[in-house]
Amino acid sequence: MSAEATNPGAPLRKRGRPRIDLRRLGRVALLGPVSRDRLPDAIGHVAEAHRAHYPDADLAILRKAYVLAESSHRGQTRKSGEPYITHPLAVTLILAELGAETTTLTASLLHDTVEDTEVTLDQVREEFGDEVCYLVDGVTKLEKVDYGAAAEPETFRKMLVATGNDVRVMSIKLADRLHNMRTLGVMRPEKQARIAKVTRDVLIPLAERLGVQALKTELEDLVFAILHPEEYERTQALISAWDGAQNPLTEIADSVRSTLREAGISAEVLIRPRHFVSVHRVRIKRGEMRGTDFGRLLVLVAEDADCYAVLGELHTCFTPVISEFKDFIAAPKFNLYQSLHTAVVGPEGAVAEVLIRTHRMHKVAEAGVVALGNPYTQDGTAAAPQAEPADGERADPTRPGWLSRLLDWQESATDSDTFWATLRADLAQDREITVFRADGGTLGLPAGASCVDAAYAQYGEEAHGCIGSRVNGRLATLGTALNDGDTVQLLLAQDASSGPSPEWLDHARTPAARIAITAWLDAHPDEAQGAHRSGPDTPRPQAQPTDDVSNSRGRAGGRVPSVAVDTPGAPVRLAGCCTPVPPDGIIGFTVRGGAVTVHREECPAVVRMRELGRSAVGARWNDPGDRSGAADYRVTLVAESFGRPRLLADLTEAIATADAAIVSATVEPPSEQRVRHTYTLQLPDAAGLPGLMRAMRDVPGVYDVSRAQQPAAAG
Repeated sequence: MSAEATNPGAPLRKRGRPRIDLRRLGRVALLGPVSRDRLPDAIGHVAEAHRAHYPDADLAILRKAYVLAESSHRGQTRKSGEPYITHPLAVTLILAELGAETTTLTASLLHDTVEDTEVTLDQVREEFGDEVCYLVDGVTKLEKVDYGAAAEPETFRKMLVATGNDVRVMSIKLADRLHNMRTLGVMRPEKQARIAKVTRDVLIPLAERLGVQALKTELEDLVFAILHPEEYERTQALISAWDGAQNPLTEIADSVRSTLREAGISAEVLIRPRHFVSVHRVRIKRGEMRGTDFGRLLVLVAEDADCYAVLGELHTCFTPVISEFKDFIAAPKFNLYQSLHTAVVGPEGAVAEVLIRTHRMHKVAEAGVVALGNPYTQDGTAAAPQAEPADGERADPTRPGWLSRLLDWQESATDSDTFWATLRADLAQDREITVFRADGGTLGLPAGASCVDAAYAQYGEEAHGCIGSRVNGRLATLGTALNDGDTVQLLLAQDASSGPSPEWLDHARTPAARIAITAWLDAHPDEAQGAHRSGPDTPRPQAQPTDDVSNSRGRAGGRVPSVAVDTPGAPVRLAGCCTPVPPDGIIGFTVRGGAVTVHREECPAVVRMRELGRSAVGARWNDPGDRSGAADYRVTLVAESFGRPRLLADLTEAIATADAAIVSATVEPPSEQRVRHTYTLQLPDAAGLPGLMRAMRDVPGVYDVSRAQQPAAAG
């Protein structure tokens, strides 16, 4: 806004790009005379640009807004010495060329009046209505007198909250910043650098997320020139050197036109030069530049089906570079972008990148949310793009998923410095993924997000009690990184006192998760220190040997269950590796000394015995129906759990409640937030085993309890 207005600087050449030439029109708009008895020629340019998108638009409100803006800014000048009214006029022209509807243009003309003149919001509301008043208020800066150093971050917070209710607020801000960046030349170098860095870190990512590529690319070039002048000059020289050479894309474009014409496909084939930053990135990636690297072919057609028809002809008549193919029509980007991307080999091996889209897709690709017109009405203004998937990110273009997440976490970032740093980090995440919830819904997350992020995105602060997850049906740690299209199920503890571990911060990528975890850890310092361990008051038992138990040996005053085998007189042992109990299916094998070791039929040792050529011995329980408790049953159980305080104590309590005695226990050190407990237990009745296992599974944090099946020596 006003603090960023300076003299016009040298423009960056676009070399005939087939896109809106905002810079040229911006300068033309400012050349008209400003007289008191009629509107300036600049309004004529705005009206002409607006009518190109809205032929029936009522221009009376624009004239009314101009009269108020011109009169209220009268006598004010920019740092360049120009009348201040040139700034809101230029911003409005930028938006008009992009296709903004009348309300947005009205607010754009007035966007600095409340901030820099005596006009009040009440006056704007009275003259132009609530919508225009809301937009003007949304882009009005907070006073440094009131907020001090926090004025800039808090202004952006205010603007983003307003954008959450109306995306047109950010459209005006982006156009405002573009014109100020174009005219940054007379600012002190240090101030130019500061403004350029904020533009790079905040405004450019916002332009990308809102799909306004026409503004984003020019902002990138302007920032590039200020922050990296040497690289900019090098890139400019590189482009200039190629300007005089024959463009190999011209020949390929002619071949594409001929191919499509012969196929009966009506299409417009254009050469789309890359902007400066794009050329710079290609040079960094490839080293030596080729002639076709300075631009791409753009093919515009009427219907979606024509895009695929063009693709088929290109891949049939030219050699395609399959690795370069991307379908952003079937799978649109989160910022409304739709297009087919491919590359083909032309004459003499030249490789040309090709973009294929409809005219409507092209408009949206350039102008993003601005191309939606007024997305809050259905009165014949620009319609939202068609074929929107129900992925939660594009279903409502007026409130995209990333914006909803941003608005959620900013409420918790009460400190301005935290908000400002977190906002920049959040906006640096430039790619989105969509994951499916177990209930069929979706979550939009930044690329690289983990199950921790998914938990807080779905449950908010309830995610403090998350103890695990399943990704695509398989158990996964909370630190597991999610991929686009994954299905994630979050497992919550029944214990409301459960909380996150400090290690969760290592896996959290979203600000919402990081802020919530940090707040909980700060509020529970003692619990955080012992989180996701067995607990400071619970000793970790050491492993004890678990030998095979002989049929003749007593157990704590009881006797072992009786097993009959098909080798009369042979000593019988129940295998310690799988601890069989009635009514398990069992099988025996003769080991050294002539004894028969009895295993559960599914024990891994059975497979090993067969591989070693050991002959199986038939085995069965004596009196299998007798479960009166005359015998004591030893069994080894493995509990898989997510670590938390007092977990071991709760498990041993569940075991004791089932009248089982712990013969030995082993608690392995936590690994990736998971803990394995192995218990050898003595039960008075084998019939109680299923109930015991259910009780152990019901302990918060435990996700599985199974019978031990460790490999045993072949003997």
